Amino acid sequence: MNRDQNGQYVSSVAGGESVRAYVPGVLPPVPPLLFDSARHARLERATLALGRLDSVGVLVPDPQLFLYAYVRREAVLSSQIEGTQSSLSDLLLFELDEVAGVPFDDVVEVSNYVAALEHGMARLGEGFPLCNRLLREMHSQLMARGRGSDKLPGEFRRSQNWIGGTRPGNAHFVPAPPQEVESCMAALEQYLHDENSGQPVLLKAALAHVQFETIHPFLDGNGRLGRLLIALMLHESGALSQPLLYLSLYFKQHRQVYYDLLDRVRRAGDWEAWVDFFLEGVEQTAQGAVQSARRLVDLFAADTARLQEGGRGSASALRVLSVMRQRPLTSLRQITAQAVMSFPTAAKAMQRLVEASISRELTGQRRNRVFVYDAYLRILNEGGEAL
Repeated sequence: MNRDQNGQYVSSVAGGESVRAYVPGVLPPVPPLLFDSARHARLERATLALGRLDSVGVLVPDPQLFLYAYVRREAVLSSQIEGTQSSLSDLLLFELDEVAGVPFDDVVEVSNYVAALEHGMARLGEGFPLCNRLLREMHSQLMARGRGSDKLPGEFRRSQNWIGGTRPGNAHFVPAPPQEVESCMAALEQYLHDENSGQPVLLKAALAHVQFETIHPFLDGNGRLGRLLIALMLHESGALSQPLLYLSLYFKQHRQVYYDLLDRVRRAGDWEAWVDFFLEGVEQTAQGAVQSARRLVDLFAADTARLQEGGRGSASALRVLSVMRQRPLTSLRQITAQAVMSFPTAAKAMQRLVEASISRELTGQRRNRVFVYDAYLRILNEGGEAL
């Protein structure tokens, strides 16, 4: 549906140029979203897929293992959309804190993303509401180190920003002037807490994401935080007991469509086209996550069976495999600590995994060796190649 504009243009100044900045209208849209039978069916399919994803703990013996790896996969994908070239392997090496040569600027951005998500989840777990204060706290974590750390971490912007173009005057889009940011974000917060809207949380998350990206309240990090907002809304509402739905891969694969649909909301108030795209993404992403969990369970079972057939020494090899299920890229030093075994025993057991083509040594060094659980990482890395 075309609603003309979803907001209004006002005059602002950026870089010494006069520009037309866009101030979005409050949510929900007026007139309300149109819901025909096809859109109702799409919402129902997405909701069912989300429910299956929330039951992933039934599939995975230890859901925290899946969550650990999946959160880091999302951090890589979301950061790649913003132009980083870091990989999941880079992040896991960086977290080892034992391997030199990992590209610092890119990987620290990804590490910051993990910290921001974990902070948000911890605060929600304490009973703190999903609000602007929490978003600012998460932004502070997101921009704590590396590129962007000088761009007011944890604070709404106090200057005009713009998106695309070589200068403000030819920008693709100019968000709200700085003096409008506080009121726009206050209205968004009120919408997040409105329990009388009657809207399913998936619809609220779809609308809130666009609104956040349109306001662009921070000088940097808006895209990553706007994608995190979706996961946090679904978790806070109870739709997901763990933050396991991430749309970054879907947005990455359909990047131009994603940006075009955001523009259509701003230009013509076409929320319906965006909602259709969003719900399709939820369905596909939730199904993909469940399939990944099933493949990991099958992988763990098959590799366990292979090691059990090895006879003497299989018990130690299985303990090492258990550590690698927790950390698919790890060092012998960490294995000795986590599996509670001597270094020679850990090295011998790891050699069993290498001979079984389960694990592979990465560094080529005689000391401080690092091993990767190849098949595990391949499953996680699908779609995660750098742009």
